Amino acid sequence: MEFQRRLPAKERNISDIKPEDIRVGVTGTIIGKQGNIIVLDDGSGKVNVSFEEPVKFRENQLVRVFGRVMPLESGVEIQGEIMQDMEGLDLELKKKVENLGG
Repeated sequence: MEFQRRLPAKERNISDIKPEDIRVGVTGTIIGKQGNIIVLDDGSGKVNVSFEEPVKFRENQLVRVFGRVMPLESGVEIQGEIMQDMEGLDLELKKKVENLGG
């Protein structure tokens, strides 16, 4: 079995995702869900994330998503590859640490 390497995901705020980004990681709250599509909000913006399978996470749950950026005329969408439960994460502390890095 051949292993296929993926490009690393760039950690981004939703408002900072660019159409030329290939893979991103975003952390936010699921504010909408229908089948295999969720709407993720990180406080800077909202983005639709689609998955191949129905999503088992619930609305108002904090998650981190890794996926491919799909440019659209009206912005971007993410084709989700991995979703992690981030319920125990202190978002305010995470933002403070990120701001220390410049």
